[in-house]
Amino acid sequence: MITVTTALLIAAGVAPTQARVFEQPLQRACSCFGITTAPRLAAFLGQCLVESSRLVHTEENLFYSSPERIRAVFPSRVPSLADAARLARNPQALANRVYAGRLGNGDEASGDGWRYRGRGLLQITGRAEYAAAAEQLGVDLLAQPDLVASPEYAALTAGLYWQTHRLNDLADAGQVAAITKAINGAAMLHRDERQQLTDDTLMAIARMSATEVA
Repeated sequence: MITVTTALLIAAGVAPTQARVFEQPLQRACSCFGITTAPRLAAFLGQCLVESSRLVHTEENLFYSSPERIRAVFPSRVPSLADAARLARNPQALANRVYAGRLGNGDEASGDGWRYRGRGLLQITGRAEYAAAAEQLGVDLLAQPDLVASPEYAALTAGLYWQTHRLNDLADAGQVAAITKAINGAAMLHRDERQQLTDDTLMAIARMSATEVA
């Protein structure tokens, strides 16, 4: 079984402080969800490191200072520049707008969009995903959504998402592009970076395994 270590995380591009913080949470998540071979761990870390900016960010950034940028990112949810201007520099209002009435959330006034914004290493989003994770992990994440941003639950929810979407099977087949689509959708943002980080992590695992044998 492949083990997550601080040294491996650093070799994969994580800063030492973050590597130490996330070593145990990631190891626990990988053990729980069968991410225990080199291809699986490399693919999992490759995705998590991109989604979290190398384990730095475990919460979605919804602070936009430019109305034009808000319109570009959320064109169907924010129909005009005047509307976008009211949401600029106001992440709570923006979240409540763009996530209202979907992903299991209530309407804009419910506050669900902000309450259940993207958190965790793979950014679970919306009341429905939080409820599903709460049931599977045995923790009331609906009442305590901020827990998902903590290292322990950021890693566990990522592992749960990985298992739920059967991504170990894709990792076994080396299908990094398909994994990226399952996580990031059709946009497949940072596709090349995800592939590179997966490859780099796989090589780091191989080097460390060779050193241990020697």
